[in-house]
Amino acid sequence: MNRLQLYYARIVCVALLLISSVMVVAQDEEKAKDNCLSLDVSLLARGEVRDGGLSQMVDPDKDKARFVAERTRLTLNYSRKWLEARVTAQHGGIWGESGGGSFNLYETWAKLTAPCGLFAIVGRQELDYDDERILGRNDWAMAAMSHDAVKVGYEGHGHKAHLILAYNQQADNDDGGTVYRTTDGAKPHKSMVTAWYHYDFPSTPLGVSLMFMNMGMQSPDEEEPKTEYQQLVGGYMSWSPSKWNIEGSYYRQMGKDEFHIPIEAWMTSVKVDFKPTLKWQFTAGYDHLSGDPNPVVPMIGTMGMALHKKVQGFCTVFGSHHKFYGAMDFFYISAFYGGYTPGLQNLYTNVSYSPIEPLNLTAGYHYLATATKVSGAERYLGNEWEFSASYDIIKDVNLSAGYTYMHGSSTLERMRHIEGKNKLHWGWLMLTVNPRLFTKKW
Repeated sequence: MNRLQLYYARIVCVALLLISSVMVVAQDEEKAKDNCLSLDVSLLARGEVRDGGLSQMVDPDKDKARFVAERTRLTLNYSRKWLEARVTAQHGGIWGESGGGSFNLYETWAKLTAPCGLFAIVGRQELDYDDERILGRNDWAMAAMSHDAVKVGYEGHGHKAHLILAYNQQADNDDGGTVYRTTDGAKPHKSMVTAWYHYDFPSTPLGVSLMFMNMGMQSPDEEEPKTEYQQLVGGYMSWSPSKWNIEGSYYRQMGKDEFHIPIEAWMTSVKVDFKPTLKWQFTAGYDHLSGDPNPVVPMIGTMGMALHKKVQGFCTVFGSHHKFYGAMDFFYISAFYGGYTPGLQNLYTNVSYSPIEPLNLTAGYHYLATATKVSGAERYLGNEWEFSASYDIIKDVNLSAGYTYMHGSSTLERMRHIEGKNKLHWGWLMLTVNPRLFTKKW
């Protein structure tokens, strides 16, 4: 065990011992039986029709798809005073897929709490913070996102302080060696330390969060790779006076990537919501994610090479990308040509209307542009129009649908190698069923 791993282990042991000592006193006070067992099921089926939207470097006319994706989760919850546990089995795949899709344990954790507000969660768990821009469940994706980690913290009197520790390893290295290939591993990082603090001001509807993340990565191309560490630091705020809600965030990334290249990247965002009545809501916002200067954008049939001395394209880490940068998921889901990114400017607005309680209608617009100048091309990437509807059929059953149209510019065609395919369409229809099967108390 190296010095860094030993340091992590000491932090975890001290936190667990502290919580255990408090719980001994709490257990003596516990008289009544308060065990609770529940079983939940989540069924999701989404049919999609796509014409464009992903890179197709051979024949843009073949960049079409029609499929039905499904996800099934079975969640067993147990709780009593000072103790909670959860196991979630998940199956996901495409209808008709060879091999029947994928099956995994999405969540397996235990949580210990204490009367003073201390807690510890150990195991595979979701990490969902602030607006989910940096750490989120990414629930739109069928696989979603969970992490193998230890989380310890305190919550009380308006304060929330969390410390998250993760260390990943491959099974074939558990008896020797520390090489972790992110291309072969289940998680995209070897180690992660995240500290998060949030405070809700008592006299005003203002909440402020601070986050620090240190993530260790290893190069997939070296036999004995060196672990490089990259850091993220920043904050998020939300202010909700009367019928308004104003959110803002700023983050910086530093350190080195897994290929030993220094990182200097940043992002900022602002969003304003106005809800004059229970039926109407108006939203406007702007995102700016830094990019690499002079990204390689060769025309089809040519090659381009560039030497970058540092990475300036912001990485959205483990965020719920689908929420922010356009419903078509053209950005921050798959890489640009050459691996570098020109960054992104996203100016957007949308309006939601609920004519009756179970029905919600939404229309939105995105103006998209690069953050850095692209040689021989304009910054403008395209316009995206989005329309969606959601209806609660009965309790625990929701039907939703959406359509997105994007008119891309010549810059987008070059960046994604989709020459001649700049009118992009995507539609979907989704059924979600989330009942609780039973609850037992004793």
